[in-house]
Amino acid sequence: MKQTLFISLFATLFSLSLHAQKNPDAIIGKWMSEDNNLEVEVYKEGTEYKAKVLWFDDSDDKSKPWNTRLDEKNPKKELRSRRIAGLEVLHGLTYDEDADEWKDGVIYDSNSGKEWSSKVWLNSNNELKVRGYWLVSLLGETMTFKKT
Repeated sequence: MKQTLFISLFATLFSLSLHAQKNPDAIIGKWMSEDNNLEVEVYKEGTEYKAKVLWFDDSDDKSKPWNTRLDEKNPKKELRSRRIAGLEVLHGLTYDEDADEWKDGVIYDSNSGKEWSSKVWLNSNNELKVRGYWLVSLLGETMTFKKT
């Protein structure tokens, strides 16, 4: 009897997990960094996911309000006059259903003017994890965001 009950319970749970819907668009929306110093908006164009800067903390230099700062450290001189507010800082992400994560992205760091490979996933607390890395994922840094 116990074995039959266990098998029935296991079959039910297995069946439910197979029918659980993964949502490739779950990352779309506005996200605030866990340090509350950066807000981004993730959006989708075709099959590609992107993100742009909505707001960032400018307390490091109050003489330069956040919405007037330029992309001064960009290695391409012709791009140094563009504003950081509204700047696309993540592109190329595509959803990998098997891994249940978004990968093959490129993230831009306006503080350094450098681009990094990136991947994104949602953790069990529904927090957005964004990892920028060089060559392999182990050589990188992860930021955490909460949906606003």
